[in-house]
Amino acid sequence: MAKPIANRTLGVIHAACFTATVVKKYTDEIMPEVKVMHFGDDTIQRDNLAAPIGTIPPHNFAKFVQYAHNLEEAGCDLVMLACSTFNPAVDHARPMLRIPLLQIDRPMMDLAVRQGSRVGLLATLPMTVPSSENLLKRAARDAGKDVSIKTELSAEAFQALQAGKPDKHNEILLDLIDRLSQQVDAIVMAQVSMTALEPMLQNTRVPVYNSGRTGVTRAREILESL
Repeated sequence: MAKPIANRTLGVIHAACFTATVVKKYTDEIMPEVKVMHFGDDTIQRDNLAAPIGTIPPHNFAKFVQYAHNLEEAGCDLVMLACSTFNPAVDHARPMLRIPLLQIDRPMMDLAVRQGSRVGLLATLPMTVPSSENLLKRAARDAGKDVSIKTELSAEAFQALQAGKPDKHNEILLDLIDRLSQQVDAIVMAQVSMTALEPMLQNTRVPVYNSGRTGVTRAREILESL
């Protein structure tokens, strides 16, 4: 039986402060009785974007460990990292904290690998691809599954979002999802910013998962289990 969680606190670490608004939408819906503490640092994303693809600056790992420790000291019962590019930071911090940690992307990947042997990964930032593919492979290994990953990267969509054209961003990604869904059994959307597409994805050929809903749902389950 799930335990009441009105006395629980979730800490969320953001590598870009704007994602706090995206995650808040889901915490307000899925765990309205839980106190949520956000910790954002735009310099993390800045330095991740400047680093060679497939690498994370060591000082960013140190920042995450420090911020997670700060949230633990502040009374958080669970810390969730709301960044795809940066998800390996959780593995660095786990041995140093007493409370559980969660990568916001992991729950949707766990769901996707259950759907079949072909998983589509949709990304808009090149530096997100390696970490997201690695986490998806880990989810498959942990589930005892052998999956193939079909990655679609659209830098054009990210550029449209940066230019203040969210409709164009959505249009590009919806077209990619339509084409990708003909080749895979499930799709995961790597950036939490893609959760804006959720209302437009009610009748897709295959399940399309976003990290906002699946991540916060899993965070609630963890809090209920403590």
